[in-house]
Amino acid sequence: MRIQGKLRLGYFPLPLAEARRIRACLRYPTSPLSAIDPCIGDGAAFLTITGESCARRYGIELDAYRAEQAAAVVDELIHGDCLDVHCPVESFGLAFLNPPYDWTVSEGRNERTERVFLAHTHRWLKVGGVLVLVVPAAHVRECGDILASQYMATRIFRLTDPESVRYRQVVVFAARRSRREREQLRDDDIVARRAQFASIGGNYAQLAPLGDVSTPMYDVPESGPAKLEYRGLPLDEIEDLPPASSAYRQAARILFPEPAVVKGRPLTPLHGGHVALCAVSGMLNGIFGTGERRHIAVWQPVKVVDHSEETGEDGTIVRRERERFTNELTLAYASGETAILR
Repeated sequence: MRIQGKLRLGYFPLPLAEARRIRACLRYPTSPLSAIDPCIGDGAAFLTITGESCARRYGIELDAYRAEQAAAVVDELIHGDCLDVHCPVESFGLAFLNPPYDWTVSEGRNERTERVFLAHTHRWLKVGGVLVLVVPAAHVRECGDILASQYMATRIFRLTDPESVRYRQVVVFAARRSRREREQLRDDDIVARRAQFASIGGNYAQLAPLGDVSTPMYDVPESGPAKLEYRGLPLDEIEDLPPASSAYRQAARILFPEPAVVKGRPLTPLHGGHVALCAVSGMLNGIFGTGERRHIAVWQPVKVVDHSEETGEDGTIVRRERERFTNELTLAYASGETAILR
């Protein structure tokens, strides 16, 4: 995963326009049901997908800030890693899964997280329960063995929102098979279905887009209350306890030293070289000025390339490049104006 994705814990939320289109494909019962989003994020997409229903909403989220946001829109939320959450099988009528798009690294083998999350959570769906899976088209193949053997009535659509197109996302609708239906499957049927899922990445452009649906395609079954059990580490407590420990206070002096403060005037006037060293070392950074001219100043060294040309007596043109370092000053004013000076 790219660095930006890791900083967001793999969080790439489903656009609400796509969530509304998914909602139009689902028909909810008038009686209560349980629905879960194992990677709920801030909960906005899940709330849209389960809107206008009697659903009891359950969510799991690793990030503390997004977990706090999602807690306001669900009946039960677990702040932690989805893979550390356990649930009795066949507890939910609907599962919406938009997992992180990455690779897992383990001693045994490396796997796509899309498959890992699906393998961990798909058994939570009851027979006839509806799975809504959002993944990049190229990685449907990793989920193909589970989809081929455990699910039926599978339909795959291409998402058309610009953010979804950027990641070539597709949505997979499927209904959970019963044990009897799974036993009746022939091996060649499973192999053929796996081959179809493996070809989705290459046939992305030919997939039908998920448009506005006039008639729901899937009936979500009713289901009773679910029971989630978190067996992972209590992340909130772990974050709060270290600052109170004596070992943390001793290490803090090394890990988080007080920033050096340089004050006073030099004994002798500085020449250009001295000023440049002070600038690029951060000693001239700070906040200056008053009113609208109040600004933040940050210095840094940058490499520039000087180009020159010479024409020889025989008409040959010689081009030369010379690299050198110079100082760059970035200014950000209180008015919002910015400037870069070299």
